[in-house]
Amino acid sequence: MTSRILAIDLGKTGCRGSLRVDGSQTGYAEAPGAPGLAHAAGIAEAERAIRAVIDQISPKPATFTLSVGAAGAASAPDAAALLARRLAEFAGAVAITSDAVTAHAGALGGSPGVVLAIGTGAVATAVDAMGRFTRVDGWGPQLGDEGSGGWIGMEGLRAALRAHDGRGPQTVLAEKVGEHYGIDLDALPKYLGEHHNPALAAASFAPVVAAAMDDTAAAIMATAARALGRTVRAAIERSGMRPPVPYAITGGLTKLGAPLLDPLDQQIADAIERRDPLGDPIDGAALLALDRTTALEALVTRIL
Repeated sequence: MTSRILAIDLGKTGCRGSLRVDGSQTGYAEAPGAPGLAHAAGIAEAERAIRAVIDQISPKPATFTLSVGAAGAASAPDAAALLARRLAEFAGAVAITSDAVTAHAGALGGSPGVVLAIGTGAVATAVDAMGRFTRVDGWGPQLGDEGSGGWIGMEGLRAALRAHDGRGPQTVLAEKVGEHYGIDLDALPKYLGEHHNPALAAASFAPVVAAAMDDTAAAIMATAARALGRTVRAAIERSGMRPPVPYAITGGLTKLGAPLLDPLDQQIADAIERRDPLGDPIDGAALLALDRTTALEALVTRIL
């Protein structure tokens, strides 16, 4: 039987869709992301993003399975269920799970281990040999996501305002705000307050912080690495797996490179067995729709 799967990776920065027929990609599209299903407007924004991707996929088969990994689904399962019902008109079957789950499935292919997914947000997931699932952080920008792109960017903006006020050391980040956003520092609160996704707006400043590397920026990056290291270690400890644990890292923040990844690797080197990711979250969404091994089945039933 021919498999037709539209795999969706819905993050806070972007939404990507890959149509796969018998495992081969026949269509691909991208659209802006959504603030997360736990957000007040999360369902509507997620539906908008996914519909924008579906509309761009052409030609579409008459029937297909829609498999979505969505930011915030783990914290808002009722919202995920409602979103699935809203999307049912498009597909023969709809499955929505957390983007943390699809990141793990994509990176390790359903095998045991820990995956750190870092983008606008940050979350570590662990799956043991019995398929038991553990999640650490991923609590959103107000309550967690420590060390994430949103966190780094916001810390950089706070440091810039402290320098502007004379409450903190001078930093090149103060002038970089104007270059990056095209506004004066005094206008920054209004800019973020009116942005539909403040965490995303802040996350766009994270590469600026990583590249600046004066004392203030270096301290922010070191603190982010320590936070992410604690997240990985907590996932290992809570899962009950004995180090060294298979480990992969995925997500857009990996592009920051050495300023973040080198100190992070030093934090966890004794606890992990580093693996190159087999794929990304969109691959994980496709795999979850196809493969019902014990470990992958457990991932889905624990979240949906």
